[in-house]
Amino acid sequence: MGTQFNVTFYAPDSLTAIRANAAVSARMDSLNQIMSDYLDGSEINRLSATSGSGQWVRVSPELFDVLRKSISIARLSKGRFDPTIGPLSLLWRRAVRRKEFPSPRERRTARQSVGYRFVELDSVTRSVRLRQARMRLDVGGIGQGFAIDEALIVLRGFGIRSALIDIGGDVLAGDAPPDQPDGWRVEVSSGKAGDTDTLTVNLKNAAITTSGDTYRYLEYEGRRYSHVMNPRSGLGLRHFVRATVLAPDGYRADALTKVFSVAGWRKSRRLIERFPGVQLYILENKNGRLRRWQSAEFRL
Repeated sequence: MGTQFNVTFYAPDSLTAIRANAAVSARMDSLNQIMSDYLDGSEINRLSATSGSGQWVRVSPELFDVLRKSISIARLSKGRFDPTIGPLSLLWRRAVRRKEFPSPRERRTARQSVGYRFVELDSVTRSVRLRQARMRLDVGGIGQGFAIDEALIVLRGFGIRSALIDIGGDVLAGDAPPDQPDGWRVEVSSGKAGDTDTLTVNLKNAAITTSGDTYRYLEYEGRRYSHVMNPRSGLGLRHFVRATVLAPDGYRADALTKVFSVAGWRKSRRLIERFPGVQLYILENKNGRLRRWQSAEFRL
């Protein structure tokens, strides 16, 4: 998935540990082949190639599940997260690679093929239809969170319940370690005194993810654009915002960091009510004004 993957767990014996680790690695490889829009032959890219044809395509259980979850979050967030953002993602990747800003015409053309409402799902036949021509699916904003959920399921199949899984900063914890009943100790940026300032969170049976532009951004004509894209504008966010989300599972923590980043601190305070069991800490610097907000039960 283009990033580092780490898994830590407690197994009853070394043989179980070896088998479990191999099974998790195999699962990650298979999910990458299904969900990666960077791979020409991936299942998601083959599905995107049918867009506008009117064809219903039967897909794997994994792809159907991640699309179903993506569309649900897209609806609840009113499009602040959108798994059909692929045409705009391609423009943005090219812009970052070439340092050539996409033209308004290019963005308008790409936006014509973006819209989660163009995706139809049939749960009976496990089929998908992409109604708009030139659509390109991109589940990068939820895929890592989905993958850590799947990894924990694999580990539990081996009877392993105490585990910590991390894919590129998307972290999911199972049961607490035997010697740490309060949970796994996870460092989270506080946003209070620079990027090196961290606080420790005790995590168990929950996921946590932070999204921001500390390391991934584009500077163009004196403006800084985040890698977090607003599906409505087709551009990266033009002001600093960092969202940390605590959720019951990885896919929600992953996707909702993007939702709340796009929504901003003010709108996120109302939007979070649509997502039960989710907690948020958000830091935003807009027009030189620094604002913070955290949901009542989130303790950083």
